[in-house]
Amino acid sequence: MRPRGGTTTVNSTATDATDATETTEAPDPTDATAEKAAPDAPHVTDTPDDVDVSRRRWPRVLGALLAVALIATGGALYAEGRQLRDTPATANLALTDAEATTRVTGDVSSALGKIFSYGPGATAATRAAAKEVLAGKALQQYAALFGQVERQSADQKLTLTTEVVRAGVTRLTDSSAHLLVFLDQVYERRGRAPTTASAQLTVVAELREGRWWIVEIGST
Repeated sequence: MRPRGGTTTVNSTATDATDATETTEAPDPTDATAEKAAPDAPHVTDTPDDVDVSRRRWPRVLGALLAVALIATGGALYAEGRQLRDTPATANLALTDAEATTRVTGDVSSALGKIFSYGPGATAATRAAAKEVLAGKALQQYAALFGQVERQSADQKLTLTTEVVRAGVTRLTDSSAHLLVFLDQVYERRGRAPTTASAQLTVVAELREGRWWIVEIGST
């Protein structure tokens, strides 16, 4: 029989082996030594200088954007204002310049009264007056027709008196004017009662050397 002491020795050896196995187990992942073995992950933090630069940059960027916006808006408003100023309505001085409108109306009315008024012995004066107020196409047409008027006036002892009862400027610029004129004309023949007639004319006038000249006359 084996002594009891041998058994005890075997058990003790087994226990020691178990203890050694437990001692050589894998290290705990939470161990500080394992943390040192792992590579460090990159970590970026904003420094106070970077924050200050960013804060200083934004006001400049916003200021530049606002300046561009204001310039663009100003340009658009200017263009729109220019377009409004250049419309036909605002370019017509007859709607805005009362003094110029009154002047051209008076000059044209006076001129028409002179060139369409004559008597049997005063046609030469009428022809001379026409050369002082008519120009271009209007003067050519008048000269061509006035020869017939002179003959009729001499043969029939005809006297014509013309008065402008109303004249309106439909369009006026710095150098030209368009008018609509209403006339009353009185015809007198020797031995007959006077006859009154009305006429309506369209007139185009041009400003030359400070005076308004009639360049076109038409009937309506």
